[in-house]
Amino acid sequence: MAVKIPLRTHLITEKDDIVDVVERYTGKIALPGDLIAIAESVVAITQGRFVRQEDVAVGFLARFLCRFPQRHGSLTSAATMQLAMNEVGSDRILIAAAVGAVGRLLKRPGLFYRVAGLPVALIDDVAGTMAPYHEFIVLGPKNGDQVAQLISDRLGVDVAIMDANDLGLADVVGASLGVPRRYIPKLFTDNPAGNYEQQTPLTVIKDYRQALKGWV
Repeated sequence: MAVKIPLRTHLITEKDDIVDVVERYTGKIALPGDLIAIAESVVAITQGRFVRQEDVAVGFLARFLCRFPQRHGSLTSAATMQLAMNEVGSDRILIAAAVGAVGRLLKRPGLFYRVAGLPVALIDDVAGTMAPYHEFIVLGPKNGDQVAQLISDRLGVDVAIMDANDLGLADVVGASLGVPRRYIPKLFTDNPAGNYEQQTPLTVIKDYRQALKGWV
């Protein structure tokens, strides 16, 4: 059983440098052999990757396509659909929508996001992030691997940027060199971090490779 230490932080904003933030809170806790996991939304926020819904220039296609995603998804507003199209291109979203429709007929959910890609899956609609960013659409972070590597180089510890939820689903958004990213999601089925009122977007997992022994 891995020892996971969620760390409460200040309210991280676009004025913060994510490398400095991680060093501040994990520098005396994380040791070589541990893993520092960072919630992807706070990395995106430090990069300024958030926008008010009313500031998005929405086209006809986005208004049309946003009618079709399941109601609990993030792409049910025209603004988020438009941002998805801006991220990966209209053609890719159209193909993903067509494949997703076929998938629903065949009772195979999730095909839309497989085609659309992780940048689309990472978009959080309004109310999808903690205050005050609950009033914004938050995109996924850019250059996840490079950000993780910068932190790893500073601290000498393995780093992963994670997208995890309370449904037991997790994706590696970025990782430093040598991190066994194929297996890291197994450590996040319990979603140890909390980026809402818990305000614990950083997690240190002690001796994490031991916890993955038998998979790696």
